This record gives sequence, C-alpha cells and structure tokens, in this order.
Amino acid sequence: MKIEGDWLHHPGTQALMQALEAAGHQALFVGGCVRNALLAEPVSDVDISTDATPEAVSALAEAAGFKPVPTGIDHGTVTVVAGGKPHEVTTFRRDVETDGRRAVVAFSTRIEEDARRRDFTMNALYADRHGTVIDPLNGLPDLLSRRVRFVGDPETRIREDYLRILRFFRFHACYGDPEGGIDAEGLAACSALADGLDVISKERVTAELRKLLSARDPAPAVAAMAQAGVLARVLPGADPRALGPLVHLETGHLDADPPPRWLRRLAVLCGDTDPLRLSKAEARDLTALRTALGSVDIPAALGWRLGETLGLDAILARAVSLGTPPPPGWQDEVRRGANARFPVTAADLMPGLQGEALGARMKELQTRWLSSGLTLSREDLLKEA
Repeated sequence: MKIEGDWLHHPGTQALMQALEAAGHQALFVGGCVRNALLAEPVSDVDISTDATPEAVSALAEAAGFKPVPTGIDHGTVTVVAGGKPHEVTTFRRDVETDGRRAVVAFSTRIEEDARRRDFTMNALYADRHGTVIDPLNGLPDLLSRRVRFVGDPETRIREDYLRILRFFRFHACYGDPEGGIDAEGLAACSALADGLDVISKERVTAELRKLLSARDPAPAVAAMAQAGVLARVLPGADPRALGPLVHLETGHLDADPPPRWLRRLAVLCGDTDPLRLSKAEARDLTALRTALGSVDIPAALGWRLGETLGLDAILARAVSLGTPPPPGWQDEVRRGANARFPVTAADLMPGLQGEALGARMKELQTRWLSSGLTLSREDLLKEA
C-alpha cells in the first residue's frame, strides 16, 4: 500500500530523506502523517524516524544546507527545517525506564523496537520516501477499520505514560468508527488505571481535553470516559448527556463546517474545571457561558453582552440545557446585538451624576435598553431617566 499527498513531495522533505539515505541510514515517515494520509485526513506535521543518532542527523542536515534545532535531543529528536518546512527527526528508540509521565530511552537500530514503544497500532505505521507503507506490527487493519487499539498489552502501555488514557479517548473521537464501538480491552485498562491520571500535569490534561472536545463528534468518546470513571478524574461532576444533543444542534444550526468550539462543549458538561489549566481568556469565556446558561437574556442581548462568537455559543448551550430548540432568527439577532452600540454615554448623565450613582444609572438604562430588544433611542432613555 502507498500513501500520497502534497506534503510527501515537498522538495525540502524529499531532500532531507535523501540526505539521510545517502549516508547509509534508514529514513521513514512515521505516525500521524502516515496515519492521516491513509485516512485521507489533513497532514500538518511531518515526523521522520531514522537509525541515525541525533548527532548524525544534525551533522547531515547542516552538510545539506538545512537548519537543525535540538528540540528534544534527550529523547532523540532534532527538528530539521528543510525548504522552509520543519520536520521532527527522531532516532529509533526503546524504553529503558518509565514512571507514568516520562521515559528514559535508549537508541535503537531496529524499526520493530521503535514501533513497540508507540501507543496505538494506528500510530506504529511507517512509510519510505516514495510512500510505500511499512507495517511492522500489523496495525494497518486496525487503522483501515478505524479501531483504536493499544500496541501490545494496554495496561503496560498506560503505565508507561498515563496520559495515554486520555489519548485513547481522543483518538477514538478523532479517528475511531462510532458504529464499531470502542475497544473493550483498552477501555477496561483505562478504567482500571484511571487514578494514574493524578500524576499528569494540569497542562497536559487540559491540552488533551481541548483536542478531544474539538473533534467533530466527541460525544461517544466522552460517554465512554464517563463509563470508565475517567471523566470524573479530569472533570469532577461532569455530565456527558448534553454533549450529544449539542453536537446535533451545532450540525443543524450553524454555518457549514464550523470549527468545533471546545469551550462551548466544556460548558455543557458542567464539571469542576479546577483540575484544568485554562488561560485567563478561556476561564473568562467559560464563566460567561455558564452564566448565560441560567439567564433569560434574549439573543440580541447576549450578542451585545458577549459578542457574536460567545453569544452564538451561549444560545446553543442554553437550548441544550433547557431541552428546547433555539428561538427563530437567533443567529441574526445575536449578530445584531453584537454590532449594536448602547446609545447613552456617561457624559450624557454628567455632571448631575457622579461615581456610584452614575454607574448605577448607566446600568439601569442598559437594562431598559436590553429589555426593549435594543430598540430604545438615546432620547427615549434620557427622557425616561
């Protein structure tokens, strides 16, 4: 079997592969680029595996006029910029010691050893520079049937890095066959070892959850997480039941192929986000969305308060929480509110009002204006004032 794609024929990519091969080394594409090419999914990152040591990779890259950057030298990875394109070049490895978070590795010259330390069979696929697929662990049938399965014994793979528990559900959401269901052996191992997630940093957990909830339809995977007791570990109190209806509403009510909004989906899970590491902007937006779930603001008012993007999120999330469809014309109304300007300024009320009294009156006028559907004019509001 062969893979194809513009990335495969990139001049810098081919030149780097040829430079390694000309020096007598193996050079193989590996992991996500091979997996995604076989599934006709977009390829963003190009990873290369080789039997050359990091020092040899750097020397060969410099000799070929490329720029090597030792981004992960302790783990055998050199990022080589060739033809303006970055490539992560990693020496074949085998694990010497693991503690559930990081591994001590030894370099290898055998592709089989490198493949056996990978997480899932669909990620243990390689291809030469011509695109011919190499499958040392017979993972191709799993990939083509979209079955996410651990390499070897699932519990062994998880104990090497407990983050693989979350990756298992994320890969199922992104690449698994929803009709085929989730791999039972992998699910059982994730459930048995879920407490291992406690040793994983908030940053890594959050990054995985962000990717999971950004999948086209994460609802089946998140439901399986809840079943396995994993969801409660990373998001205590979360309820996955609203996620499926939200994905359905997104598909039926938003413009074609909108990018998934992970915070909108996180909001309807209603879990405790203390175990996560959100940015200040994410925390602010999530608070605004959760506040909107309990509000009675009309769509235009939400658009004015939150802006178009968060306003649309809030209407969808609130519809799911109430079990009702969004109101007619809600998208246009949110956009109208987002583009509206409150017609009264503080200067209109000064110097008669100052300080707290001024702020209270402005808030009162805003409430009246929003209640009118954002229709009252400056003159109307000041006359009522």
